[in-house]
Amino acid sequence: MEEFRRTYSRLCKESGAEPQETVLQQMHQLPQGRLDLATQSLTVDTCRALGKLLQKEALLTELVLSDCMLSEEGAVLLLQGLCVNTIVRFLDLKGNNLRATGAEALAKLLRQNKSIQSLTLEWNSLGTWEEAFAAFCGALAANGTLRQLDLRNNQISHKGAEELALALKSNTSLQQLDVRWNHIGLLGGRALVNCLPSNRTLWKLELAGNSIPGDILRAVEQAMDHNQDRQTAFRESQARAHVLSKEVRHLREEKSKQFLDLMETIDRQREEMVRSSKASAARVGQLQEALNERHSIINALKAKLQMAEAALALSEQKAQDLGELLATAEQEQRSLAQRQAKEHRLEQQEAAERESKLLRDLSAANEKNLLLQNQVDELEQKVKSQQDQLFLTRQELTNTAAELKMRAVQAEERLELEKKRSRQSLQDAEHLRFKEVEHMTRHLEESERAMQERVQRLEAVRLSLEEELSRAKAAALSERSQAEEELIKAKNQVRLEEQQRLAHLEEKLRLLAQARDEAQSACLQQKQAVADAQARASQLDRQVEGLRRRLEELQQELSNKDQEKAAEVTRVRLELQEQNGRLQAELTAQEALKEKAAALERQLKVMASDHREALLDRESENASLREKLRLKQAEIARIRDEEAQRASFLQNAVLAYVQGSPLRTLSPQK
Repeated sequence: MEEFRRTYSRLCKESGAEPQETVLQQMHQLPQGRLDLATQSLTVDTCRALGKLLQKEALLTELVLSDCMLSEEGAVLLLQGLCVNTIVRFLDLKGNNLRATGAEALAKLLRQNKSIQSLTLEWNSLGTWEEAFAAFCGALAANGTLRQLDLRNNQISHKGAEELALALKSNTSLQQLDVRWNHIGLLGGRALVNCLPSNRTLWKLELAGNSIPGDILRAVEQAMDHNQDRQTAFRESQARAHVLSKEVRHLREEKSKQFLDLMETIDRQREEMVRSSKASAARVGQLQEALNERHSIINALKAKLQMAEAALALSEQKAQDLGELLATAEQEQRSLAQRQAKEHRLEQQEAAERESKLLRDLSAANEKNLLLQNQVDELEQKVKSQQDQLFLTRQELTNTAAELKMRAVQAEERLELEKKRSRQSLQDAEHLRFKEVEHMTRHLEESERAMQERVQRLEAVRLSLEEELSRAKAAALSERSQAEEELIKAKNQVRLEEQQRLAHLEEKLRLLAQARDEAQSACLQQKQAVADAQARASQLDRQVEGLRRRLEELQQELSNKDQEKAAEVTRVRLELQEQNGRLQAELTAQEALKEKAAALERQLKVMASDHREALLDRESENASLREKLRLKQAEIARIRDEEAQRASFLQNAVLAYVQGSPLRTLSPQK
C-alpha cells in the first residue's frame, strides 16, 4: 500500500492539487487488496487521481466508496478509471446520490469492465431519470461478469422495472438482485415475473417495500427456488467437474512421468545413436583409409602400366630397328644375289661340288631349323602358359573386384545392422572387417607381386628371345648366302611372334585398364555408400533434433497450461472464499431478520387478538348504539307526528281566529 500512497500523491501533484490527508490515512491503514474510503468526502481532483491510479493498479480487489458525497464529475472520473481495470471484484457506491450522468457512466463501466462481480448502488437516484436508467439496464444485459447487484432505495418506477426485466432476459451472469424499497408497483412486479422464465442464473431477487401483491411475490419466490435448485445442481456438477479435473490432473501427471521416461529412453537411444554414429564414423574412416590404400595400389599399378607401355615402346623401337636391319639385309642379299649371279656364271663348273656341299649344309640348316622350330614351339608354349597365367590373374582381379563389391554391399548391410547392435558387437565386427581388409590387402599385394614377377619373367623371356634373335641374325648373316629361305621364314616367324606378343600385351593392358576402371568404380560406389550413410546419419540427427524441439515445445505448453490452471484454481478459490464470506454474512443477517420477523409476527398475532377483541366490543357497542338509534329514531318520528298534529291544530286555530266565526263551531268539538 505504500507504493499506492506514493503513486496517489504523485498523481495529485501532477494535476496541481494537494492529496487529501484523510485519504492518505485510510490508505495507510488498509489491508492488502482492499481500499475502504467510506464516509470520506472526495474532491474532484482526488477522484481524478484515483481514476488514473485504478487504470494501472493491479493489487486492489475491493473498492468501498460508500457515503463519499461524490459529485457527478468525480463519479464519472472514477468510473472511467475502472473501465480498463481488470482486478477489482467488489465495488461499493452506496449513498452517493448518483443521477443521470452517474447512470450513464455506470452503463459504460458495465459494458467495458470484465472483472467486477459485486456492485452496490444503494441509496442513489438512478431510477429518477428513465432514459439514463434504460441505458444502465442495456449495459447490464450485455454484461457477463456481474454476480451481485444492489439497487435498494433508487426510486425505480414501474417503467424502470420493465427495463430491468428486459435486461434480466438477456443477462446470463447475475445471481443476486436487490431492488427493495423502490416504486416498482404492480406493473413492474408483473414485468419482473414475466422475465424470470427466460433467466436461469438469478436465484435471489428481493422485492420488499415495492407495493407488489402477494401472489406476484410468491411467483417470484417460486422462480427463485427453481433457479436456486438449478444453481445447486450446477454447483454439484462443478464439484464433480472439479473431482474429474483432479483425476485428469493426476492422469496428466502420470502422463508427464511417462513422457519423462520416454524422454529418458529417447536420450539414451540418442546417446546410443551418437555412439553408433561415432563408431560408424570411425569405421568409415577406416574404410576411407583402406580406399586410400587401394588408390595408392591403383596408382602403383598405373605406374607399372606406364612402365610396361614404355617397355612396349622400346620393344616396338627394337622391332623397327630389326626391320631396318632386315631391309639392309635384303638389300645386301640382292647385291649378293647379283654378285652370286655373276659368280654363278663363273662358277658353273663348281656347281656339282657346291650342290653337294649345299645339300649337306641344307641338311644341317634343316636340322638347325628344326631345332629353332622346337625352340619356337617351346617359346610358344611358354607364351601360352604366360597367357594362361595372365588370364588367371585377370580372373583373379575380376574375382577380387566382385568380392570387393560383394563385401561393400555386405559392409553397407552390416552398417545398417551395426546400428542396432551393441558396442561389443560393433568392435568385433570392426575387428573382423579390419582382418578381412588386411587379408584383402595382403592378397592384392601378393597378386601384385606375382604379376610383377610374371612381368619380369616375360621381360626376361623377351630379352632371351631378343638374344636368340640376335644369334639367329648372326647365324643368318653368316649363312645368308646359304639360307635365304630360312631367313625369310625366321623373319616371318619373328614378325608373327612379335605381333602375337604385341597383341597379348595389348590384351593384357586392356584387361589391366578394365580392372583399374572396375576398381575405380568400386571405390566410387564405396564412396557413394559412405556418403549415403553419412547423409542418413545427418538426417537421423535432424529428425532427433526436431523431435527434441517438439518435445520441448510440448513441455512448455504443458507447463503453461498447468500455470494457467493453477492461476484459475487460485482465482476460483478466492472467489469461492469471498462468496462464502458474503453468504455467511448474509445468512447471519437473514437469521437476524428471521428472528425480527418472528418477533414481529408474534407482536402481530397479539395485536390481531387484541384487535379482534376490540372489534367484538365495538360491534356490540355498535349494536347497542344501533338499537338506541332505532329507538331514538322512533321517538323522533313520534315527536314529529305530534308536532305535525299540533301545527295543524294551531293552523286551524289561527284560521278560525282570523275568520272569527268558526271558533264557536269548533269549540264544542274541542
